[in-house]
Amino acid sequence: MKPAKFEYIAPRTTAEALSALAEYGDGAKVLAGGQSLVPLMNMRLARPEVIVDINEVAELDYVRESDVGGLVIGSLTRQRQLERKAVVRNQFPVLTEAAELIGHFQIRNRGTIGGSLAHSDPAAELPAVMTALDAEFVIASSTGTRTVTPSEFFVTYLTTALEPNELLTEIRVPALPAGTGSRVYEVSRRHGDFALVGAVTLLEPGAAGTIGKARIALFGVNPTPVRATEAEQILAGQEASETLFREAGEIASRDLDPDGDIHASAEYRKEVAAVVVRRALVAAAERMGAS
Repeated sequence: MKPAKFEYIAPRTTAEALSALAEYGDGAKVLAGGQSLVPLMNMRLARPEVIVDINEVAELDYVRESDVGGLVIGSLTRQRQLERKAVVRNQFPVLTEAAELIGHFQIRNRGTIGGSLAHSDPAAELPAVMTALDAEFVIASSTGTRTVTPSEFFVTYLTTALEPNELLTEIRVPALPAGTGSRVYEVSRRHGDFALVGAVTLLEPGAAGTIGKARIALFGVNPTPVRATEAEQILAGQEASETLFREAGEIASRDLDPDGDIHASAEYRKEVAAVVVRRALVAAAERMGAS
């Protein structure tokens, strides 16, 4: 199929893009990588009156170390850069690992970090990873900027806190403590498919080989990424063990109420959630050196 008729605008600066969004409001859609929007338009599930194509806004395409530690990532940065940039792979291997699970490399060559986050698919890897990393999202409009957390940004299925006149411009990822182990683990029908269930785990080293702090984010089981805070709490200060991680997985999945579909039932997703959390914790502990 072909998309419905639309007006096309190609700004070259962030200011120009924000001006267009302020002018057209609800009638406009931002085109970045196009890996989600274009198929929706072709099937006429999305019928924007105006397309604001930000691909020429070079100032939104960057990955660099922050002055205060960690990373700052421009929203137009291609997903492939999470695999290629040494600064990402060295400091945040969990981001590289997550990127490698996104579709296939042709998709990652075009897909953008900001586009994936703004699309807010509950089965996507990047929203869950940013949730586990306690990232911050910078949102801009023609009247100013604001900064929100992932829990504030992701509202529900395919819905974020972005207003029609706003643009996600930057992602800020705080530095991880030295020795932090991490893992992204997901179950999907085929490599490159969206996850049926997935988990992101980070384990910070504590005293005498124990776990100092844990972070667990689940995806594919809720309209937005889920932080398993109760499971995180039972891990803190403990020595890594299969028994401990099995308990954490059971706690993480206990209160989940996932939807079922043609690919997986709700019961399947809930049961598998416990398994992927346990496996991701085992791998993160090995990388932390606690097991």
